[in-house]
Amino acid sequence: MKVLKFGGTSVGSPERMKKLLDIVNPQERQIMVLSAVSGTTNSLVEIAQAYLATDKVKAGELVKALKDKYEVFIKELLQQPQFLAQAKDLIDYHFGILAAFANDLFTAVEEKVVLAQGELLSTTLYHIYLKEIGVPSVLLPALDFMRTDEDNEPIVDYITEHLQPLLDASKDVNLFITQGYICRNAFGEIDNLRRGGSDYTASLIGAGIKAEEVQIWTDIDGMHNNDPRIVKGTKPIARLSFDEAAELAYFGAKILHPQSVFPAQKYKIPVRLLNTMEPQAFGTLISLESEKGKIKSIAAKDGITAIKVQSSRMLLAYGFLRRVFEVFERYKTPIDMITTSEVAVSVTIDDTRYLGEITKELSDFGNVEVDVNQSIICVVGDLGAGSHGFASRVFESLKHIPLRMISYGGSNYNISFLVKTDDKVETLRSLHNRLFE
Repeated sequence: MKVLKFGGTSVGSPERMKKLLDIVNPQERQIMVLSAVSGTTNSLVEIAQAYLATDKVKAGELVKALKDKYEVFIKELLQQPQFLAQAKDLIDYHFGILAAFANDLFTAVEEKVVLAQGELLSTTLYHIYLKEIGVPSVLLPALDFMRTDEDNEPIVDYITEHLQPLLDASKDVNLFITQGYICRNAFGEIDNLRRGGSDYTASLIGAGIKAEEVQIWTDIDGMHNNDPRIVKGTKPIARLSFDEAAELAYFGAKILHPQSVFPAQKYKIPVRLLNTMEPQAFGTLISLESEKGKIKSIAAKDGITAIKVQSSRMLLAYGFLRRVFEVFERYKTPIDMITTSEVAVSVTIDDTRYLGEITKELSDFGNVEVDVNQSIICVVGDLGAGSHGFASRVFESLKHIPLRMISYGGSNYNISFLVKTDDKVETLRSLHNRLFE
């Protein structure tokens, strides 16, 4: 059985939604994981923010505007009065839920309920469309089997235990539809997966049912070897290892969230990135296998802040780095890159909410310097100790670029640099010309 995830652009219009059957074969047993219709989640975020600000008038206007869009959507999606009426009832129900929050206390719990409505709408509308054209399908509520624990981590065993019986109960049906992104938390409340959203859902379902393959369908033909928005002549990468894909996703490749590959990696489920606009394209296959002795791609991550702590007390001292890292732990601020010398340590962060508090505490250890508007450039491929010549080619291409930090050796798949964001474009292009042209 395969798991196929379709993002918001893939279901972004009635025409796109109808064309999914050009990709999905109803004769094969598959689970379709759908995102919300493109633009819906952003609108739901605005509605939730209006309610949180107690601006009920604005919230009501936003709810009506979004409902009007769906009224038009269903008229283009469906033709027969019977199914159009079902879609109209569905819209009335979900937008009734959204409007009713004007009468209640609105907290973070209700916010999660608001954000869940997009996926609940898209999946049920598609299920109604399949009924209209006579394609058998089963709608699987993700809230019945997708659950997180007290640490907000998904429980794969729970997915297996609760999803497999639903599949077994409909052995005569090949096509199953479920929602990406949404889940229940440890308290049974409606929640969401945040990191990776629908991609994460697809990977978790693939792990839970030991799927043959997980397919992530987007509007680009796989991961490219550089950012196509900045660099001309980029090409899709045919094959990546899970580790390479995670590195690229974490350091800037927007097509996939790094968290979403881990469940598939743990259970050895291949992940394929494909393009709904070009279904015949090979895309990118992510698996345990990878091409050896090859640089695969370059990615960039913006919005980085570098912090350097310099102190003579570091020299030959034990416990110093632990105390430094404990400061970031107290403020729940992840670190991206780390470099050290005898008397200094530099780290990078992308979450600056507590930058003031962090730097204040770090100043107790020594002199603190902060550099903002930085970007991490990541070169990914087979870069282990047995590979020769790659590092020299990389450094040769960057001899005219000021480098703030360099990280090499922490992974067999990654060389990372910190540069000023103003130098990012030149860095990406220079690396591309040297490594791929």
